[in-house]
Amino acid sequence: MRTLDDLELDGARVVVRVDFNVPLDGARGIADDTRIRAALPTLEALRERGAAQLVLLAHLGRPKDREPEFSLAPVAAHLGELLGQDVPLAPEPERDELGDAPVVMVENVRFFPGETDNDPELAARYAALGDAFVNDAFGAAHRAHASNYGVAKLLPSAAGLLLEREVRILTGILADPGRPLVAIVGGAKVTDKIGVLQAFLGRADTILIGGAMCFPFFAAQGHSVGSSLCEAAGIDPAREVLANAKEGQVLLPTDLKLGRAFDAATETQDLDGVDVPDGWMGLDIGPGTAARYADVIIGAGSCFWNGPMGAFELPPFAAGTRAVAEAVAKTSGTTVVGGGDSAAALTQFGLADQVDHLSTGGGASLELIEGKRLPGVEVLSS
Repeated sequence: MRTLDDLELDGARVVVRVDFNVPLDGARGIADDTRIRAALPTLEALRERGAAQLVLLAHLGRPKDREPEFSLAPVAAHLGELLGQDVPLAPEPERDELGDAPVVMVENVRFFPGETDNDPELAARYAALGDAFVNDAFGAAHRAHASNYGVAKLLPSAAGLLLEREVRILTGILADPGRPLVAIVGGAKVTDKIGVLQAFLGRADTILIGGAMCFPFFAAQGHSVGSSLCEAAGIDPAREVLANAKEGQVLLPTDLKLGRAFDAATETQDLDGVDVPDGWMGLDIGPGTAARYADVIIGAGSCFWNGPMGAFELPPFAAGTRAVAEAVAKTSGTTVVGGGDSAAALTQFGLADQVDHLSTGGGASLELIEGKRLPGVEVLSS
């Protein structure tokens, strides 16, 4: 994969694909600027290497047209605050719209027809904005869009520092992990994570299962799941994972925190076991499981975590995810967290700066772990 060292940047106008798909609050302010800050080292490196102008491409949300709520205006303003200079927002990807500001942002690329279809004419418009292209948007690298794939075919191109680091660390934890390698896999659906589970079956020493995705495993074992979220399509894949796992490799919860409803004010009870009574739903792993999982994590040589242990956004059901997050932060092993809800949990518990790598790409990180080809990465190697 080509890196910044492979580009001639002195005096160049550089088109940079960044991942600024950030959450906004009710006042259209930036609710979490983690992704914006993650791009700053690449932007600073490009300027230090003599780039004359940085032209930033980014998307926000899934607009159907040009809805004002999906404008990148608040993102450009926030980036300007971080850089200490104005960052103008160009309404169209046209060179005469750019002006001469050192850093300029083009409006939401998903405002332009053909972006997600990798339209060659749109890619050519992006390419006409600069002399070189740098992709630093790992969170979009699993998609072949005009702004991260098509344009890379038309300009001298390379990976930014963030994308380079993401690929190196995520592939490294599979290729040469510290032992024992512990994979923590949670979330709602087995079908969303089956590729990750299969990848770790051949590599991890221990796989810890949590979240609602544990219920298809329990159902496959013949346990009752009550009113718990239990993905029917996940039962057979869960059964297959259990059949292919080495003895003791896959650990499931042995106790649960139950609620009557998915609500912070619901009636709760602790269940010593995993057979959920009718009218109740499992919403967190229990304290015994949390302690057992934490012990395994503390002893890890390397650890990959993706997916919460329960409904951590509801205070009565946050303890299991908190225990795992604290153990991941505490272990001396190498820790890699695969974005998404796991990243949100670390932030909620004030632990985001206590892991070795917090991925900015949820879907992209999972697909890379699964061994899938990422178009936005492969195009930088061809």
